[in-house]
Amino acid sequence: MTSVRRAAALLVASLLVLAAGAQAQAAGYRYWSFWDRSGDRWTYATQGPASERPDDGSVQGFRFAVSADSSDADRPRGTADFGSICAKTPAKAGTKRVALVLDFGTPADAPSGETPPAPRTVCARVSPDASTAEALAEAAKPLRYDTNALLCAIAGYPARGCGEQVAADEKPSRKAAPKDDGPSLGLPLGIGVVAVLGGAAFWQARRRRNA
Repeated sequence: MTSVRRAAALLVASLLVLAAGAQAQAAGYRYWSFWDRSGDRWTYATQGPASERPDDGSVQGFRFAVSADSSDADRPRGTADFGSICAKTPAKAGTKRVALVLDFGTPADAPSGETPPAPRTVCARVSPDASTAEALAEAAKPLRYDTNALLCAIAGYPARGCGEQVAADEKPSRKAAPKDDGPSLGLPLGIGVVAVLGGAAFWQARRRRNA
């Protein structure tokens, strides 16, 4: 094993230890999760809404809830199909239609002092190359983002906060539900591991060029 790989392994191990300690203190994060729908199944999206470019006829969802990671995240509620959501939005040349399911969560998930709006569906008509974020901006303003481009609010909800940690005694209790496919790493841990492995690859490639 090279010194770079050893360093990467040690850093990853350190991150795992830190993440385990953090889990003892924090039950999760309060944030909007992003979902793709195929048939009657929701799947946790593997790209962010700014990167995802859905086809005409796609159904995508957003759910506000307290979640530890994607394997713990709550799916949008209710039945959703493109035909019913976009029934009153006819096809138009040079555009595409994207059905959006917006689930603002439960009172237990809401930040202190806020009440979630009722879930709703909207049909966004956008340009053929538009991203999901652009479709969302077309149909569910106002949106709010933080300085790192994390989606904080849809249709103005919540009015404050963005991905904040929630202590174990604050997390809503729920019955176990079947898990959808998707990344299973916690959000901070996943980002940390990607950064470590990316840095290791960079230094290894640099050593080879200088050899």
